[in-house]
Amino acid sequence: MKKYRLNRLFNPRSGKCFDVAIDHGFFNEYAFLQGIERMQSVIDTIVAAGPDAIQLTIGQLHYLQAIPGKQKPSLVLRSDVANVYGNSLPPDAFSKMIGEPVLQAVRADATCLCINLFSIPGAPGVTGQCIDNILKIRSESEYYGMPLMIEPLVFRPNSEKGGYMVDGDLRKILPLVRQAVELGADIIKADPCDQIDEYHRVVEIAGSTPVMVRGGGRASDEEIVTRTKKLMEQGVAGIVYGRNIIQHTAPEIITKVLMGIVHDNISIEESLAVLHRQIE
Repeated sequence: MKKYRLNRLFNPRSGKCFDVAIDHGFFNEYAFLQGIERMQSVIDTIVAAGPDAIQLTIGQLHYLQAIPGKQKPSLVLRSDVANVYGNSLPPDAFSKMIGEPVLQAVRADATCLCINLFSIPGAPGVTGQCIDNILKIRSESEYYGMPLMIEPLVFRPNSEKGGYMVDGDLRKILPLVRQAVELGADIIKADPCDQIDEYHRVVEIAGSTPVMVRGGGRASDEEIVTRTKKLMEQGVAGIVYGRNIIQHTAPEIITKVLMGIVHDNISIEESLAVLHRQIE
């Protein structure tokens, strides 16, 4: 049954997936709300651009799933919430899972669940909580045929402009990705690395488990387009971008341009030309 849902997640034209993450309001950080203050408008804009999936929370998924018809993007449901994104770690840092996440995903007609696996300097207990969450959810997701996307995230210290700052060191990314695979991930959603040309090593360490790459912090159009093209050339199964879409001045246009790279192998030069021409 997992295969049936994965068939809805990955585009049949290319076998790849572009998932737009719009779940940032879950994490109680003011800066994460930029670009998603008006959720109905955001969802309408992104749906019009036609990505393969949209990642949402239990409180916001209705904006997507209430849309009639069968051509709307698939739902990826965020299953956990954490408080580890500020300039300093709180003394009671946590990563908690929603109640009955698999059943909630089934009832919401989701195609996939997403759950974190954090590696945070100074917070080994949060990593332990993430592993507990994954162990609890894994057997149930198997029983109900709900694919599990595990998100292994290596943080830089929170003092460096707050949490959620990507540590692109492959020596840290590779073992965490492999741990996520060993815990039973159906899909990996992993950080980009400092040496993008070496990302094939992440794909290799994941083996038969498809790897989708998260966008990380806000980047320039040139950087995000170039990075996406290089990643696709190294065999990744797709991308999961949030702030580089929802905080862009033209979310619909950048989504369509990145879809062209992911599914149609459009060149960097052509992608940037289309992007700049349509924005101007």
